[in-house]
Amino acid sequence: MGKASPPLSLKPHIDCDLPTSAMVMAAGLGKRMRPLTATRPKPLIEVAGKSLLDRALDGVAAAGVEHAVVNAHYFADQIEAAVRARKAPARIDISDERGLLLETGGGITKALPLLQGPEFYTINADNMWIDGPVDTLRLLAQRWDATAMDALLLLVPLSRAHGYEGRGDFHMDGLGRLTPRAGIRMAPFVYSGLQIISRALFDGEPVEPFTMWRAWNKALENGRMFGISHPGLWFHVGTPASIGETEALLQEV
Repeated sequence: MGKASPPLSLKPHIDCDLPTSAMVMAAGLGKRMRPLTATRPKPLIEVAGKSLLDRALDGVAAAGVEHAVVNAHYFADQIEAAVRARKAPARIDISDERGLLLETGGGITKALPLLQGPEFYTINADNMWIDGPVDTLRLLAQRWDATAMDALLLLVPLSRAHGYEGRGDFHMDGLGRLTPRAGIRMAPFVYSGLQIISRALFDGEPVEPFTMWRAWNKALENGRMFGISHPGLWFHVGTPASIGETEALLQEV
C-alpha cells in the first residue's frame, strides 16, 4: 500500500499506510427511494445540501486516498457528470456498467483493472458515516493486517444503526473475527458499507451478477474476515423518509 500525505485536520492523525484505491458503489437502482429516483440515481440524492456520492468521495479525499473508482449503471450519465464536476485531489475513474446489472461483487470484479494495489476500500454510497475521534478510513487502514486478513469491515452496533431496520449482520469476538448472523436470530453488529478487502477474493471471478457474500464466504472459510466497531455516527439512507430523519439527527451533532 502506498503512503499518502495526511490531510489538514484538527483530528488526531493516524500515521499508517493507506490502500491506494477506494471503490464507491453507485450503480444501484434505488427502488426503495422512489419516487425520488425516478429522475436521478440514488447516490445523487442530497442530504443536508450535499449528495450521498459527494459525501462518500469527500471522505475518500479527506483520508488522503489518492484514487477512487465509481461504478455507474442507473442514470450513468448523471453519475459521470457529477464526478467530472468535482474538484478533488483524488483521481476518479468511472467503471461503466451500462446494460449490466452486476450487484456488488460483480461490480467490483468488473472494476478490478481500474483498482490499484493488493487491497482497496469499498464504500456503499447509500450509507453515511460521521468520523469519531479519528478519521474512519485511516482507522480501518491502521487495523488492516494483510498477513491475517482478506476483509476488514467497519461495523456499527445495532443499537446505533440509524435508519437500519434489519436484525444485524455479524457477531464479533474479542479479536475482531466475524461470524455471520444465523437464521432469524439477531446479531449485535451491522455492516456499515465500508471495508478494506483483498483483490485476491475477486481474482478469477467472472464478470457476472453476484453479491459481496461470494467474496466474504471465501474469507470466512479461511478465518480471514475481521471487523472493527465504528466509534462515530452512521446512517442508512434507504427511503425518502430516512432523508428527513437523517437531517434531523445531523442537526444534533
